[in-house]
This record gives sequence, C-alpha cells and structure tokens, in this order.
Amino acid sequence: MLTREDALKTIYDLPEEFSLDEIIDRLLFLEKIDAGLAESENGETFSTEEAKEQLAKWLK
Repeated sequence: MLTREDALKTIYDLPEEFSLDEIIDRLLFLEKIDAGLAESENGETFSTEEAKEQLAKWLK
C-alpha cells in the first residue's frame, strides 16, 4: 500500500503542469510495484520454469 509520503513525493516530482491521468498512472504504477514486491517477499512468485509451463498451457 502506498503511503501519503509516497504520493506526495510523486506529486512533487511531476512537472509544473500535468494532467490528472498522469498522476493516476504514476500512482497506479507505484502501487503495482509495491504489490509485486510484497508478493515476492511472501514467496508468491513463479520460477522461470513454472512460468514457461503456464504460458505453454495458455497458448494452446
């Protein structure tokens, strides 16, 4: 989960003029990174071999 500090830093890093879509995109991107890191820390990842097996099933 993002913190207020993360959100404010993201806002301050934006140019003087920006669209609402830009801030939403950046915040969503940071949220996805945080979620991915949490999954990795919890061991909720796939090995390369497992990913290849899943991909092979999906592409059939």
